[in-house]
Amino acid sequence: MLVKDRMTSNPITITPDTSFPDAFRTIRENKIRHLPVVDKKGKLVGIVSRTDLLHASPSDATSLSIFEINYLLANLHVSEVMSSPPITVDQNAPLEEAARVMVEKQIGCLPVIDEGSLVGMITETDIFETFVEILGGEEASLRVTVRVPDVRGELARVAGVIAKLGGNICSVARFRGEDPKHCYITLRLEGVEEEALVPALKAEVEDVVHICCAT
Repeated sequence: MLVKDRMTSNPITITPDTSFPDAFRTIRENKIRHLPVVDKKGKLVGIVSRTDLLHASPSDATSLSIFEINYLLANLHVSEVMSSPPITVDQNAPLEEAARVMVEKQIGCLPVIDEGSLVGMITETDIFETFVEILGGEEASLRVTVRVPDVRGELARVAGVIAKLGGNICSVARFRGEDPKHCYITLRLEGVEEEALVPALKAEVEDVVHICCAT
């Protein structure tokens, strides 16, 4: 799955000279947390978040009057608080690449570009929703996790057991644990009963870690 399959296309944008009140109003009215910043030619030059704007606001302990605060904020522009240059991701990048960048940079979203032009936004919520879909969090199914040696052929062996029982694999995910010689495989299945699956798997794999009916 690629970034372009999960991104929000044609995101709302602002310019560097957008005022603080206007930027904050745009975020609040549209119920979003990030705004890409583009120049007059439409080139992406930065990104500003709701947190950036809140940090730029005077603290509650300020001695300024409400009139002075409003005056200062009205004259504060996005260019003074935005992150620039922004960290971006290409629309044709795998979704997991976007997730990796977010984790490494500790950020909640990425502007998506195509040949240098802004075409969308991908957020951590988009990533989470995809993860839930992959593991079948929205559909009733049998969900099983097994621990196997991290060698070639193990997934095929597990799939063979399921196929012999007439089961269908709806989705599969592989995870690493603390032991580098082993990994965990989580499968969402249909067409197979838990009572038949557990003994069949235990005869072939080292450990059936977890099994449940996901609803």
